[in-house]
Amino acid sequence: MVRRETRRLMSGVAYTALDLRFDLAAAAPSVNPYSARGLQGTLTPIDAARGNDKLARTVNGTLVDISAPQMRKYRLDVSGNDQAPPALDGLWVGMVVVVSSLVEMAYLTATGFSGRTAVPGSERTEGDFSYYRPQLTMMIVEHQIARAEWDAAVTWSLALEEV
Repeated sequence: MVRRETRRLMSGVAYTALDLRFDLAAAAPSVNPYSARGLQGTLTPIDAARGNDKLARTVNGTLVDISAPQMRKYRLDVSGNDQAPPALDGLWVGMVVVVSSLVEMAYLTATGFSGRTAVPGSERTEGDFSYYRPQLTMMIVEHQIARAEWDAAVTWSLALEEV
């Protein structure tokens, strides 16, 4: 089941759970109405935290993890297809933003903690599991916007990596 999380402003205009800010006190610069109603997000480990080169076999054939714990960071790829472009003007590769991710994560409630800071208000519990959306400090890696004139559709994508 796909769950699209939207909220309503006092004016009735829907906006998405995704939020990008230059700092937590700043106004969100990039998620405007009618630019993010059909978002898709993918949260993956960064390149330095995945792949066969992070594993090795001992002389006895046992597989062991040789990855560096400090490289356990995430990449977030977000894409949307809506009527208006997102307000990405002013965002450039290398800029640091605080992201309230649209991708939800889960952990066993008995462990007592999540791996990342939760977006305020995003936490919920079902049975033995807790769910939350992580709030991450990330750097802009790339972004693009495309428009299909006849269809009046704007397609865009944004890639970010955890600092």
